[in-house]
Amino acid sequence: MKTLYIVLIALSIVSCQNQSNADMKKAKQASIDSMKVEIDKQRVMDSMKTEMAKIKEEQRVESQKEVVVVHQQAANGNSNTATTTTTTKKKGWSATAKGAVIGAGVGAATGAIVSKKKGEGAIIGGLAGAALGTGTGAVIDSKNKKKE
Repeated sequence: MKTLYIVLIALSIVSCQNQSNADMKKAKQASIDSMKVEIDKQRVMDSMKTEMAKIKEEQRVESQKEVVVVHQQAANGNSNTATTTTTTKKKGWSATAKGAVIGAGVGAATGAIVSKKKGEGAIIGGLAGAALGTGTGAVIDSKNKKKE
C-alpha cells in the first residue's frame, strides 16, 4: 500500500512539472509574439515620422521662396515702371487630411498584423484608422482656427 501511495505522489509531481513546462513554453511564445507585434508597430510609426519630416522640410523650402522685383524702363526712357512679382505660398495639407492618411496607414498595418485574415484586417483597420485620424485632425484644425 505504501508503494502505491509513493507511486501516486511521484506521478502527480511529474505531471505538475510537465504542465508547468508547457505553460512556460506557451508564455514564452506569447511574449515573443507580442514583441514582434510591437516591433512591427514601431516600424510603421517610424516610417510615418520619416514621411512627416519630409513633408515639413518641403513646406519649409516652399515658405522660403524669394520675391522678385523687376524694374523696366518705358520705350521713351522718361518714366520707370516697377513690376512686383510675388510667388504664392502653397498651402500644405490640413490636419484633417494628414490625420486621415496617417490613421489609414497605421490602421491598415495594425489590422493586417493582428487579424488572422490579413487582407480583411488591413481593410477594416485602414477604414477605422482613417475615420479616427480624420476626427482627430478636425479637432486640431478647429483649435488652429481659434488661435488665428
